[in-house]
Amino acid sequence: MWGADEIESVRAKLLNNPFPIEITKLGSGKEPASGKEKLCDIASKSLAPKKITELYARIIKYLKADTVVELGTSLGITTLYLALRNEAQVVTLEGNKAVADIAITNFEFFDKKNISVVHGNIDKTLKEALFNIRKVDFALIDANHLYEPTMRYFELVSKRVKENSIVVIDDIHRSPEMGKAWDEIIKHELVYGSIDLFQCGVLFFEPSLGKQHFVWELPK
Repeated sequence: MWGADEIESVRAKLLNNPFPIEITKLGSGKEPASGKEKLCDIASKSLAPKKITELYARIIKYLKADTVVELGTSLGITTLYLALRNEAQVVTLEGNKAVADIAITNFEFFDKKNISVVHGNIDKTLKEALFNIRKVDFALIDANHLYEPTMRYFELVSKRVKENSIVVIDDIHRSPEMGKAWDEIIKHELVYGSIDLFQCGVLFFEPSLGKQHFVWELPK
């Protein structure tokens, strides 16, 4: 049986691995289209902190989530936390093949059978991935950190939520564009509650919440 300690051991190895891989950089709008980058640099920039990934795992456990969708696999550390509930089927989408291959290697190391990886530009793969999912219990949107794609991804995911579903949007204060997207999403007709945790935003769809919105920064 493995858990957070084993996942964190893999994180530490990635953070110290200088091996360069060829990547196509997607989602920032500011970086070169492609090039080589060290694994340790990718890990330091893209991996969510342990306190955040553990929060996701607790939410999934609380929800008894059966279906989890992640937009932006990266190196797979967050995905492994999302998959800690063995009963949950995790569908994770990643646009960069070389990065996805590293993540798949990590999933194979842990012999995870409840993770499915969808490779390809999420703009093209998300609709089909969601078409095969009846309802989403938990979704994490951590892919293209620009206003228009974030809004589009949320609209697609929101068509698969139910009243007790939870959707998390990462990096909501990363840029003015992401701040604008967050401000609009919490006003969406299906969103009845939200929590701004600064690094990410948590969305609720239960009508009884009556449009309550909170700001709460996680402890250091």
